[in-house]
Amino acid sequence: MSAAGSAVATARGQRGGQRSARGGRSSLGRRLLGALAVAVSLAWVFPVYWMISSAFLPTNELRTSEPTFFPVDGGLGNFRRVFTDPTFFSSFRISLAVTGLTLAAAILFAFVAALAVSRFRFRGKKSFIVTILVVQMIPAEGLFISQYHVLDNWGLVNAVLGLTIVYVAAILPFTIWMLRGFVSGIPIELEEAAMMDGLSRTGAFFRITFPLLAPGLVASGVYGFLQAWNEYTLALVVMSDPEKQTLPLWLQGLVEGNRATDWGLVMAGATLITVPVIVFFLIVQNRMSSGLVAGAVKG
Repeated sequence: MSAAGSAVATARGQRGGQRSARGGRSSLGRRLLGALAVAVSLAWVFPVYWMISSAFLPTNELRTSEPTFFPVDGGLGNFRRVFTDPTFFSSFRISLAVTGLTLAAAILFAFVAALAVSRFRFRGKKSFIVTILVVQMIPAEGLFISQYHVLDNWGLVNAVLGLTIVYVAAILPFTIWMLRGFVSGIPIELEEAAMMDGLSRTGAFFRITFPLLAPGLVASGVYGFLQAWNEYTLALVVMSDPEKQTLPLWLQGLVEGNRATDWGLVMAGATLITVPVIVFFLIVQNRMSSGLVAGAVKG
């Protein structure tokens, strides 16, 4: 073999070794990222598992020095006690009513506002958009006193409508901003083409544009549902009557301040409160994922 041939073979071998080394480092990096993802997932999932498993254990076992990771001797006693508590069902009805009204009103108002901002030109449009951003930056705690005084003057303290108004005002800025991204991402030419084919403006909107906005509406709905269903602080301020509490307030009432807390009962209540959230998420998860990704890109 000539000297030139030997040099070429050596260079090829070196390049092959470099590719192999890079491939090994890339494979190691993927394994490390996978291990990190598993560790982070376990850190998030374990509290949920601990809550559910503790719900099946009697309180005396939860107070032992050795933790019980598997409820071998567990039962449904804690759940029976929750269902026999009449305040649980009244709080459930109030939470369901507040969440449903909040979701419907927030999506409707945000949808109309997003259409106006994206499709029409009007005086003060930029100021309106800036106001939406500024409102999102204001801490909710800074508005508690003024909100309470307004609701008190209207006679809406300890009322489902009063809490709904507060929730809608808190959720609207983000939902408007999210839906604005979806509406802006749909070309107006689609509606114009449908109108040229004989559809009215309203028909073109509901047959062409509205179906394309479904992922955005679902994503905004999930956000509004989670905010209204799980919110605690605003409900504590507005719903001070013990007979008109939402589920988070009811759950907090199970934690005794001066006596030993029945943690089995608390965990059973927390588990039941999460069931509607899980069911709602399973129903809309596909559209929610596509909606969040599209909204992030289009927004």
